[in-house]
Amino acid sequence: MTLERYIGLMSGTSLDGVDAALVEFSSDSEFNVKSTLFTPYPAQLKQDLFQLFTPGPGEIDQMGRQCQLLGALFAKTVSQLLYQSDLAAEDICAIGCHGQTIRHRPNSNQPFTLQIGDPNIIAHLTGITTIADFRRRDMAAGGQGAPLAPAFHHKVFHHPTENRVIINIGGIANITWIPSDTDTACIGFDTGPGNGLMDAWCKKHTGADFDQQGRWAQSGKVVNELLESLLAYHYFESPPPKSTGKEEFNEQWLEAFLAPHSVQNPQDIQATLLQLTVSNIQSAIQAHCPNAQAIYVCGGGALNAHLMAQIEQACRLPTKSTQALGTSPDWVEAITFAWLARQTRHSLTGNLPDVTGAKENVILGGIYPGKNGFY
Repeated sequence: MTLERYIGLMSGTSLDGVDAALVEFSSDSEFNVKSTLFTPYPAQLKQDLFQLFTPGPGEIDQMGRQCQLLGALFAKTVSQLLYQSDLAAEDICAIGCHGQTIRHRPNSNQPFTLQIGDPNIIAHLTGITTIADFRRRDMAAGGQGAPLAPAFHHKVFHHPTENRVIINIGGIANITWIPSDTDTACIGFDTGPGNGLMDAWCKKHTGADFDQQGRWAQSGKVVNELLESLLAYHYFESPPPKSTGKEEFNEQWLEAFLAPHSVQNPQDIQATLLQLTVSNIQSAIQAHCPNAQAIYVCGGGALNAHLMAQIEQACRLPTKSTQALGTSPDWVEAITFAWLARQTRHSLTGNLPDVTGAKENVILGGIYPGKNGFY
């Protein structure tokens, strides 16, 4: 049995930092996470990246600068991960880097998606072949470029007798439907806001980066009229395939809905935002996951006890984190991009057309050779 080591780097719409996972694969469905590391974004970098989510003056120069800084930060994270793992660059087959999404427009006249964090810098500074820019090849094939994680979810979390729903709750929430019957298509899509709006509202009113265990939301009351107006937004009713991001669901989007409503207690808004996440997940499962038997959650949302309880209550299904499947919810996405790097290195496809809407399965990503070449 040949063991191959890959490093996956993930930085999501929450803008908290970089998740890095060093993963040892024995096949495309069997792996062992050897080491993990989280590198938080410095405050100024986080602020500058946030400004890139929406158009503004001088954004091309700003984008170029942040792209370089992120590349160096990603490379530093890899070096630290290798050091703590007592491994060298030569021990790693490739790095799979998602990059930081700053714009995702799958439904524009000329669809595009843009992730920054220069892979040339990562490959040069680490000496390790780096595979990046995974999403645009799927778009070239007519897809949304997202979500990509369902292909990994299906490969490693499929069960022959249990119909499973995997929910990733980061800044945006997405679901993967994995029926036990392999002749039934696996589907997945972004349901809408995950933690992103809740985190921003919490930061604004409490100073905390997130609502610990959902306690602040739990102290509030759902504003039903506001929730109904939020749920009437067109994205939630549109059929999959679909994907979205912070370009669409941000603080400005929320403020436009808040204006007509007089709400005195900010914790009531937090409770309503949590229910928005729950309601969209519940609706997605009801509409697209027939005979679902269990829900498994990854991402930061898995650490929000109140959110988890509300999902279980709304969906009336056993709801656990992916830890119950042997994989920490904190690292599923980073592992996904280690897996996607392996797929690309072996000339294997990495997308699911039933998920993204692409016309065909394609090999994803661009390859940036390391010190010793590609192989």
